[in-house]
Amino acid sequence: MRTISWDPERDCIEMVDQTILPAEFETYHAETVPELIESIEILRVRGAPALGAAGAYGVALSAHRRAAEDPDELIAGMEEDAEAIATARPTAVNLERGVSEALLAARDGTSTTEIREKALEAAENLADRDVERNRTIGENGQALLEDGDTVMTHCNAGALATVDWGTALGVIYSAQEAGKSVEVIANETRPLNQGARITTTELLDRDVETTLIPDNASGLLLQDGTVDAVVVGADRVVLDGGESFGDQGVVFNKIGTYKHAVLADRHDVPFIVAAPGSTIDGENDADGVEIEERDAVELREIYGTQNAPDEVAVRNPAFDATPMELVDYLVTETGVFQPPVDESILVE
Repeated sequence: MRTISWDPERDCIEMVDQTILPAEFETYHAETVPELIESIEILRVRGAPALGAAGAYGVALSAHRRAAEDPDELIAGMEEDAEAIATARPTAVNLERGVSEALLAARDGTSTTEIREKALEAAENLADRDVERNRTIGENGQALLEDGDTVMTHCNAGALATVDWGTALGVIYSAQEAGKSVEVIANETRPLNQGARITTTELLDRDVETTLIPDNASGLLLQDGTVDAVVVGADRVVLDGGESFGDQGVVFNKIGTYKHAVLADRHDVPFIVAAPGSTIDGENDADGVEIEERDAVELREIYGTQNAPDEVAVRNPAFDATPMELVDYLVTETGVFQPPVDESILVE
């Protein structure tokens, strides 16, 4: 099944509830825009491509829940909801782009019925394209792997981070389909353990031999030759590093990615970023990207058990920035690129 989709019987958004994995596999129905926003904020739905679909479906949900009879009034209400959805998480560019795509399509409607139809059609088209893109990313990326390779990954960039198939894990799945035997080392990805809870669940379900490690063990395994390649996804890729990074591009991904990239570079292990063209931002530089800071409770508690004093200061950034000079290959649906990359990589 898809990670996120439209339930036509209930006229709302259905998604896999990723907050309860791996103990339970259940779906959640977001029947209102506030419920969708909450789902985005608490990571019930997560991953840049999946957030793009969530944004588009959110516009369709707004259209269906607004009771306005006048088309202009409906669009005005949808625009208000769209702003709230687009800003629910600031770092991944796909969320805002998904919202914009569906809202743009809806504005072409001349009646409330047509507005609702066009918004939903745009969301469904975006979701279908995401699956197609990820399949192509997998095909392009699997050519970089050899039979027998051991691949390290971080966080979750699989089917549950997209509408289906995945980006970084899609490369693994495509290698598997091509007849290659590839093992995976999954970093736990503290503090919310997406690697432990979600990535390992996906990989085992697809019969991929998988080993889970604590985040801080990655250096040892890169140092001792266990790892043949590191493959990660991305929440945003900018082509301009701004004042912080200069003219080189920057990959924004789950916190800890930069550390793995530095260690991979130190030990001559290929560092591969797999991401759709929709994640590449040619408009902003690195200085204009907001790094999301999440609630301190994620560190002060572990699944409801006290982990640190209530009064201790906490920094809990959700993402970090990896300079493109540390990336050996950037894999998109249009091909495999060796940095530096420029605007020719952008997908219209």
